[in-house]
Amino acid sequence: MVKHIVMWKLKEIAEGKTKAENAAIMKELLEGLPAKIGELDTAEVGITFLEDGAEANADVVLTTTCINKEALKAYAVHPDHQRVVKFIQKVAVERRVVDYEID
Repeated sequence: MVKHIVMWKLKEIAEGKTKAENAAIMKELLEGLPAKIGELDTAEVGITFLEDGAEANADVVLTTTCINKEALKAYAVHPDHQRVVKFIQKVAVERRVVDYEID
């Protein structure tokens, strides 16, 4: 099995919406992908919460699982995933990715 983890830092304002609004849109879009992409087993999205005015290193995190590397590659180029990517590229300023195999 393969885990794919992505973290994004978002723009304060993008596409006419606040960071919080865009994070919520990302969560909805990303969590809807397993129903559309057979190679994607799971998708969990977390939106950071901070107290006392602290600043996060990332605003949104995605954790997905796929059966193998080939499934991850198929997910990456799938048209439904690419539509979500286009939105995220408009609202994010930074992206970090880690892919690894688990037993």
